[in-house]
Amino acid sequence: MGTALPLPALPDAQVCVALSGGLDSTVLLHRLASEPEVRVRGLRAWHVHHGLHAHADAWVGRCEAACAALGVPLTVSRVTVSREDGLGIEGAARRARRAAFAEGLVAGEVLALAHHRDDQAETFLLRALRASGPDGLAAMPAWRDFGRGHLWRPLLQLPRASLLSYATAHGLDWIEDPSNTDEAFDRNFLRHRVMPLLASRWPHAAAAMARSADLCGEAAVLLDAGDTDALQACGLPGQPALLSRAALVRLPPERRARVLRRWIAGLGLPPLPAGGVARIESELLPARSDATPRYAWAGAAVHAWRDLLHAARLQPGLPPDWQARWDGLAPLPLHGGGTLQLCPLAPSAGAERAAFDPPVIVHVRRGGERITLPGRAHSHLLKHVLQDRGVPPWERPRMPLLSTPNGELLAAGDRVLSARMQAWLQERNVALAWHPA
Repeated sequence: MGTALPLPALPDAQVCVALSGGLDSTVLLHRLASEPEVRVRGLRAWHVHHGLHAHADAWVGRCEAACAALGVPLTVSRVTVSREDGLGIEGAARRARRAAFAEGLVAGEVLALAHHRDDQAETFLLRALRASGPDGLAAMPAWRDFGRGHLWRPLLQLPRASLLSYATAHGLDWIEDPSNTDEAFDRNFLRHRVMPLLASRWPHAAAAMARSADLCGEAAVLLDAGDTDALQACGLPGQPALLSRAALVRLPPERRARVLRRWIAGLGLPPLPAGGVARIESELLPARSDATPRYAWAGAAVHAWRDLLHAARLQPGLPPDWQARWDGLAPLPLHGGGTLQLCPLAPSAGAERAAFDPPVIVHVRRGGERITLPGRAHSHLLKHVLQDRGVPPWERPRMPLLSTPNGELLAAGDRVLSARMQAWLQERNVALAWHPA
């Protein structure tokens, strides 16, 4: 295909090239550096040192030399790759690299990645082998928001052969990572064994799979718009972690499955496993309103209670014998995380000195507690008050209770205040705040 390397429309912003030092990113940096308008708007490169290879330090030197030859500034980040999150070494390295980019990207800056058409085809095939739907098969978009800026893949329409031709014609020097030949990695196995075999029978295989990824992306955009509307119809204003079971049941099953996955993703929780939607469908949605079934995975859980589904990270309850004395002058750390504190409602010297005298006792529920609410003449069982206030059963074991030294219940977290506690807070112009872990 010659030495020309066409690019799509250039962004009207500063560009940062993610530079591994390999063929693809070296070509992209060289090509962008040849564009005067890119230079004027600002061009830099960024290398992430993962510390996974014996030659990693030498690769930094190679990237520095390449950038110096082009007169392009280079940023180098050293990251720690966790091997304990179940992603595999490739996935963990990618997560660490992306986290570094997202944190350090300048507002409005464009991060340019050198993925090409062959990468797109490999990603499509890998995701198909993992039984992905249209969202997954859409693979890599050419443009999307990322961190405080944007992510851009200008080479997605070009085969790797075009990049190799360009590099050879311009006498570029690049790093050959030995791990790229290790066929123990799925992508390398596809690249070195499967894709050549497919191309020997269907020369257009990579282009066809990349085009299928594009079509899946178009379909995903349409589906996404419908998902947005359906999720909004099932949600509660200002409470993103809750969904109406009745509204979910009214959706077609296919749409309901997509809404559940989108809901979980939007909360920043781990993706639902393959069987997660089926478990929610069969166990949580049809459950009685007074039952409390849950589906848990990877440190997160979806609970059903009354008409609602609740999603959150799993949090341990307070130990049954835990208690602490608290004067309110400083935040009280709670066992397992979280705090209690008194917060001034308006600037005043008195609010800053608000304190419990004598200190209150902070403890866990033991059962049978009673509380006298504001405006009430008689006390009520705390269990019934929590039910009336809509506090889910699984939140109650980790809710700190505040009592006087002689055992009078003053508050349950910041959800329920006694008449005495409410009056005390109002007199001092402060609020009680419980911040769970």
